[in-house]
Amino acid sequence: MSDRLMSTLVMGAFATALGALSVTPASAQEFTALQKKIQAANTIKVKSGKVQPCFGVALKGQNDCYAGAGTTCAGTSTTDYQGNAFKLTPAGSCTAISTPNGAGSLTPKA
Repeated sequence: MSDRLMSTLVMGAFATALGALSVTPASAQEFTALQKKIQAANTIKVKSGKVQPCFGVALKGQNDCYAGAGTTCAGTSTTDYQGNAFKLTPAGSCTAISTPNGAGSLTPKA
């Protein structure tokens, strides 16, 4: 195979791969809008003082919001009791929640 043909094939494959990365499906855009609504609702709940974010107590996919790098918002935690994912709990109850990884925390766990 000639160098010119090989270069053309490599450039074509690269362009195809790059194009696939830049396309955002409509469903992903809708999910982002939904996440923003969930986040806004959670912020209102926390500001009411009746609930607080408790890190490290949510089960896989059942967190109320942020779950660290590679995730976005509600329902995106990848493991049970993930330290950087939170669940909203009644104010004052977080640190009394016991999990296999220790008590709940008011700040993200490493």
